[in-house]
Amino acid sequence: MFINFKRLFCAVLALMVSATCGQAQAKKQARPALPDSVEKREVKIWSDGTRMAGDLYLPKGLKAEDRLPAIVLCAGTGGTKGGTQARLAPLLATNGFIVLAFDYRGWGQSESQLMAVEPQGKPDAQNELTLKVKALRWQMNYTDQTEDIRAAIAFVVGEANVDKDRIGLWGSSYGGGLVTWMAGNDPRVKCVVAQVPGMQARPPQAELRLYDQLTKQARGEIEPVPIETGKMTGKMATYEQMRVNPAKSIGYNTIEAAAKIKVPALFVVAENEELSSNTTVERVRDELVKRGVPTKLHVIKGITHYGVYKEGFAEATKVEVEWFKEHLKP
Repeated sequence: MFINFKRLFCAVLALMVSATCGQAQAKKQARPALPDSVEKREVKIWSDGTRMAGDLYLPKGLKAEDRLPAIVLCAGTGGTKGGTQARLAPLLATNGFIVLAFDYRGWGQSESQLMAVEPQGKPDAQNELTLKVKALRWQMNYTDQTEDIRAAIAFVVGEANVDKDRIGLWGSSYGGGLVTWMAGNDPRVKCVVAQVPGMQARPPQAELRLYDQLTKQARGEIEPVPIETGKMTGKMATYEQMRVNPAKSIGYNTIEAAAKIKVPALFVVAENEELSSNTTVERVRDELVKRGVPTKLHVIKGITHYGVYKEGFAEATKVEVEWFKEHLKP
């Protein structure tokens, strides 16, 4: 079916989002009632021409002159703003933070990035055209997700009651690696929390293999963007909706980025982590200690990776809230 480009976002989104596993999982999670002291606003965030869905949590009764620190929450694999973020955000807001939870482009309720199925025609005088496209959903790559986080930071900095010099990042799992990278590369970030983080540290030879994939994508020898391919395997195969595009992670080395971190950094890990490497996190922590950067590694005893969302949630949340209070409050 061909539709006008103006109407494209809404039509594709309605068809694609309703079928995603991630959204179904989010709906299954109990969404706690908001505390009486917190209000929630739905917002739209532009990221490179695509609208992302966000939820802004604020303490009620703010005055025009109030300026509060803000925290941007960044999801892990398949996560959405209606899941763990919706549990954590009200707790942070009750402690005097403005909190932004959001879905990356093509995840959850956010609109899709689009790929033309056939060659584009000539736009009209308004630069509009009719085009058949594919919606790109549930893609995982550092290039796009770090741009989405940048856009989310930019959005929250523009909020009237936000102190733009006190911005924190929180990320979990895949998002924990993303926020670690951002903390080393975005000067607006003044404090970071990464829980059970997946941190990339590819050797040079492995990086070179990604360039081979990029060559094949550029020449159309394989899918330019993984849709039929790129499925996750092994322990991550349960995320059936996700697609991985390693070629778009070229140059994104979390360990190298961590070497540039100058802001307080908290790492919360599971004692029995089975999906990522606690040794790598310890290496990052040790490097920060050597450089005199305020840092802490908190180990939650007796849990595996996903325990941080279950039996370890209360402990993780407590230490994370205290970290933000210590380093983002006046």
